[in-house]
Amino acid sequence: MSTPKKPDGGTPREDRQEGVGTLTRKQTKRPPLYKVLFHNDDYTTRDFVILALVRYFHKSQAEATHIMLHVHHNGMGVAGIFPYDIAATKKHQVEQLARQYEMPLKLSLEPEDA
Repeated sequence: MSTPKKPDGGTPREDRQEGVGTLTRKQTKRPPLYKVLFHNDDYTTRDFVILALVRYFHKSQAEATHIMLHVHHNGMGVAGIFPYDIAATKKHQVEQLARQYEMPLKLSLEPEDA
């Protein structure tokens, strides 16, 4: 049988659901992160690497020096970890600055979980 209708067209109160409902939201997935790696070479000056780390990666002078020495002794080092678009932009900016100063500095991107 059908539910009886009230004169205003609605259903009787006892047939309606009352209370607090919950909304389900889709959990936003975090973007994958990438390491920006500096590579050692025989021509790029230590001061230039420090300058790039301070200017584009917002490192302190001490942090930048520590990273530069790590790159110098180990062949490469991580400047920072960012979502891909930011990592690629920083890589491009530093390499562009390096070309202006005629430095052959090479940077690369690597997924964080690799």
